[in-house]
Amino acid sequence: MAIPFKPTKEQLAAAVNKTTPDLIGPNLKVLFVGINPGLYSAATGRHFARPGNRFWPALRDGGFTNGLMSPFDSHELLQHGYGITNICRRATVAADELTRDELIHGAKLLVRKIKRFKPRIVAILGVGSYRTAFNRPKAQVGKQDETIGESIVWVLPNPSGLNAHFIPSKLAIIFQELKKDADRLNGSRRPVLRGSARKRDKLPGSVLPGR
Repeated sequence: MAIPFKPTKEQLAAAVNKTTPDLIGPNLKVLFVGINPGLYSAATGRHFARPGNRFWPALRDGGFTNGLMSPFDSHELLQHGYGITNICRRATVAADELTRDELIHGAKLLVRKIKRFKPRIVAILGVGSYRTAFNRPKAQVGKQDETIGESIVWVLPNPSGLNAHFIPSKLAIIFQELKKDADRLNGSRRPVLRGSARKRDKLPGSVLPGR
């Protein structure tokens, strides 16, 4: 897969504090929620865009797609009932640059967004940030007891390549569990999106940890 746009070092540096547009619509099956955009995502305008981010392989391994999607084809997610947003809008080099107050404020805005668009499931990618943003210090990865409005809440591991605690096989298992719950709610058992036909493709470019 060719990269339509590969940002330069200068463009990455200029992406600090920029935003990445939401990929969202009403009544989604699953709304995936990142912590905040990385510089690569802000520079390209695509979520989880840096080569080495494991979100797109996890979607494939979880059964959401029949092959590996590129972040540059992410608009296709909406056609099949999936979307992406973030807790905080501004891009940083690393998520730990966000303050506690930023995460709490971002969560309040996210709640409003969720109640407006009413996704069936909200899947927040990053247990530490979820604990802080939503004041749930004991939250664990998986389906939560709390809901946001009528939306079921799941917490997934941060798919950044920097999160070495969750290896790809562990990510695949939790994404598979989420897919089963989404299928149960939507009456479907088959993945509908098609990415690359090669099941073990990697994202284009050098494989680096990142967001």
